[in-house]
Amino acid sequence: MYYTVTDARHVKDYIIWLRFADGTEGDVDLADELWGPVFEPLKNPAFFSQFEVAEYGTLAWPNGADLAPEFLYLRVRATAKT
Repeated sequence: MYYTVTDARHVKDYIIWLRFADGTEGDVDLADELWGPVFEPLKNPAFFSQFEVAEYGTLAWPNGADLAPEFLYLRVRATAKT
């Protein structure tokens, strides 16, 4: 599926560079998405940078927080259009 994250790197602060299975790539700033109890620890930039590309091509953090690849794909595509 083209939404699958195949590569990801922490850029700075709450910005992550992502590449997807269809070749789409770009930066996404997730600062405005870190609300709710599971995302509270991610407000610490050092912890935020500890993500990994997990099963099903999504991003996941050690505390169990994750973001769906479809959401990330749409954010990257929206950023690329602006």
